[in-house]
Amino acid sequence: SAPGRFADYFVICGLDTETGLEPDELSGENFEQTPLRRTFKSKVLARYPENVEWNPFDQDAVGMLCMPKGLAFKTQADSREPQFHSFIITREDGSRTFGFSLTFFEEVTSKQICSAMQTLYHMHNAEYDILHTPPTNDRDSCSSTGDCNGTSVSKLQRFNSYDISRDTLYVSKCICLITPMSFMKACKKVLEQLHQAVTSPQPPPLPLESYIYNILYEVPLPPAGRSLKFSGVYGPIICQRPSTSELPLFDFPVKEVFELLGVENVVQLFTCALLEFQILLYSQ
Repeated sequence: SAPGRFADYFVICGLDTETGLEPDELSGENFEQTPLRRTFKSKVLARYPENVEWNPFDQDAVGMLCMPKGLAFKTQADSREPQFHSFIITREDGSRTFGFSLTFFEEVTSKQICSAMQTLYHMHNAEYDILHTPPTNDRDSCSSTGDCNGTSVSKLQRFNSYDISRDTLYVSKCICLITPMSFMKACKKVLEQLHQAVTSPQPPPLPLESYIYNILYEVPLPPAGRSLKFSGVYGPIICQRPSTSELPLFDFPVKEVFELLGVENVVQLFTCALLEFQILLYSQ
């Protein structure tokens, strides 16, 4: 039986520099997109511990759910705010395990990856020119209007893309907690504080490994009907587990549902649920 830990795994997903840039087959063919808009395959780079007997690690499921859109690349001109999301893995026996992921962007230091991205852009630009080169009869009119490929704007600038000599390349990376219960707010704070420690110019009071070890091995699940307070990197973190006489744990802000769907749609959904209609939610 499970020993009742707060978290079972700490997982890191991102770019595997050894395998390089692999198209993400789950996202479908997107070669018509500019390389910075394509999605590439992410990998589970590390997990701690390696395995726990009461919760076997499903590498394919965790890797896909941690970064459902695959790897994303950006430059210094793009917004790179961290994004948080949660997921559930349901096993064949109906048991569930919960995942909480914080995705952020870090600078690509591999020269091979930067060169590969530059090569993809050169290939994309060459294909674009072949597809959009006007017939011979139209070239005179192009030269008079200045609207064709022979403008002062470079090919790389035309696609708002990546120039290895000018731009800094960033790639998405994910840190994740796999837990037996859905303590969303607490997990989000843990991950945000870990990310803050990594990006802060000042090191945290203790090595990062100490905080991860504490979460995995020293913080227990709170008993039913009790609260638990433990130390994060920069401050205390509190979670509460409902008693058997209370509603089940649902640690997600209802406010977000109204922000995403709007009041009228939420009322309509609630009405459909009461009338036992079938409800389908579609999301990207």
